[in-house]
Amino acid sequence: MSTGCPDLFNIASTSEVVVACGGGGVGKTSVAAATGLQVALESAGKVLVLTVDPAKRLATALGLGSLGNALKRVPDDAFVQAGLGRPKGELWVAMLDMKQSWDDLVRRHAPDEATRDKILTNPLYDSITSRFVQSHDYIAVERLYEEYTSHKFDLIVVDTPPSRNAMDFLDAPKRMADFLSSRLLKWLILPYRSKLISMASRPFYQIADKILGSQFLLDISEFFGAFQSMYDGFKKRAIDVEVLLKGKGTSFIIVTTLEEVPSREAETFVEELGKRKMNLRGIVLNKVLPSYLMDADTLKLANHIASDPDSIASKLSMSKTEASGKTGESLYSATLYEIARSFLDFHQAGYRENIQRAKFEDGGHSTIVLPRLDDDISDLGGLASLTGYVAEQATSE
Repeated sequence: MSTGCPDLFNIASTSEVVVACGGGGVGKTSVAAATGLQVALESAGKVLVLTVDPAKRLATALGLGSLGNALKRVPDDAFVQAGLGRPKGELWVAMLDMKQSWDDLVRRHAPDEATRDKILTNPLYDSITSRFVQSHDYIAVERLYEEYTSHKFDLIVVDTPPSRNAMDFLDAPKRMADFLSSRLLKWLILPYRSKLISMASRPFYQIADKILGSQFLLDISEFFGAFQSMYDGFKKRAIDVEVLLKGKGTSFIIVTTLEEVPSREAETFVEELGKRKMNLRGIVLNKVLPSYLMDADTLKLANHIASDPDSIASKLSMSKTEASGKTGESLYSATLYEIARSFLDFHQAGYRENIQRAKFEDGGHSTIVLPRLDDDISDLGGLASLTGYVAEQATSE
C-alpha cells in the first residue's frame, strides 16, 4: 500500500528536477525531503535531495548526522527500520557547504591554474565570497546544474533558500554575470589593471590608501581582477541554467502556510513564475488546520457553552456528587469556558485559512493540502507520513 500523497508523487515522478520554493518556516525542507523519499520508495532510480537549509533539520530527519557538500546515500536498512520496507530506488542527500562550493566553483570556472590559485590564496577570498549578496542562491543553482549535467540522478529535488525576494534563486546566475561585467567591478580593479588613475578617482584612492593601507587596496583589486576573468564561464552558466529551469523536465512547487505573510510571498511566486513561463506544477498548503473546526454543529455548541458556562457547569456538578458544591461548579465553569473559547479562536483562524486557500484554488492551480502535525518531523517515518496525509481536498484542478 502506498504511503504517499499521489499528487506530490506524480509531480516528482514525471520530472527530472523539482524546485521547492517558499518563504522561511513553512516546512519547505520537510516537503522537499518527503517528496524525494516517496519517489525513492516507489520508483526504481536514484533521487537526490539538495538542501541549503542552514538549520540542518534534514540531516536529523534522515538520520545521517551532519551533512555537507559530499553526497550521502540513505541506507536501505534505515527505511526498513522506520517500517517503510526496502525502497525500490536510492535516496541521496547533500547540504551545501558554502566554502567548499565556492572553492569548487572557482576551480571550475577559472581560465587557468594561475588565476585559480591567485583567487583561492587571496587573503580576502573567504571573507568576500561568504558575504556576496544571494550567495546561497547562486551556489544552490550552481550545484543543481552541476548535479543535473552529471547525469547521475533520475530526479533532483531542490530545497531553495528562504529569500526576501521571491525570485532571488532564479535571478542569481544572471546577477552574478552582470556583476562581473559591471562598471563597479571595473572601478574596483582599476588600481590592479593600471597605474594611471584618473584625477576624479585619485582623491578616493589616496584616502583609502591612508585608512586601509595599500596592501588591502591591492588585495581587493587583485581579487576582483582575477575574479572577472571567469566572466565568460558565469555568463554561459546563466544561460544554461535558464534553459534548464524553463525546460519541460523541471517542475516548480510552491510551499506555503495559509498565514498572511507566507501566503503573500507564495502569491508573488505564482505571479513571477507565470511571467517567466516556468512550469508551476502545484502549491503545497502546509500546516493546514483540521476541517472539524468548520463543523456547524460543533461551532453552535461552542458558542452556547461560551455564552453560559455556569449553567452547564451547574448541571454537570449535580450529576457528579464528588464535585458538588460551589467549588466544583466554578471549576467546571472555568474549564468549559476555556475549552469553548479555544475552539472558537481556532475556528476563526481556520475561517481565515479557508479564505486564503480559496484564492489559490480559484486561480486554477493544483493544490496539495498537508495538515498541521502535533510533533516535529524527526525521522524517516515522519517524512513518509507527511506525504501520506490528504487533509480535505488532495487536488483542485
